[in-house]
Amino acid sequence: SKAAGDLLVLSYYTTYRMPVLITRGSNTFGPNQYPEKFIPLFVTNALEDQPLPLYGDGLQQRDWLYVQDHCEAVALVLAEGEPGQVYNVGTGEERPNLEVAEAILGLLGKPQSLLRRVTDRPGHDRRYALNCKKIAKLGWKPRVAFREALKETVGWYRNNGSWWRKIKSGEFRSYYEKMYGSRLAGS
Repeated sequence: SKAAGDLLVLSYYTTYRMPVLITRGSNTFGPNQYPEKFIPLFVTNALEDQPLPLYGDGLQQRDWLYVQDHCEAVALVLAEGEPGQVYNVGTGEERPNLEVAEAILGLLGKPQSLLRRVTDRPGHDRRYALNCKKIAKLGWKPRVAFREALKETVGWYRNNGSWWRKIKSGEFRSYYEKMYGSRLAGS
């Protein structure tokens, strides 16, 4: 669906010369991310001494991009990007999921025994890689080192348990249905 959206937007540039810009970010993470994603899921599970479900051998490679750096990249593309162009945004530093999981456990002082190998998803990509030379030509590079960004993120989840626990417990889904369910059904 992301690729289809990119092609639709680019067709408006080609057909109508609408000044469009596209950014494609690598795996973005940071504070306030919904707890279904890899890093927040592993942090919140570790905080509750729950298993961390690691797919397969855990050696899938990902380029982790801190949300603050991602936002700065998008702002730069909006200000200085060339219409009709696609800008990939990533750090160029790939890490295995196992390494990230171990770093999370280390920051929280939790045991490696929380890691649980689970059967890998069919068709799960071993590696995502982006060529980020175009955005580098605009002068962008990530400012926050991965370890520092991960430390900030872990700290945020540690200090905001009331937010993510509601989501993980289902209270948020119940609240959302109560507040918006009938309104959405009637629209």
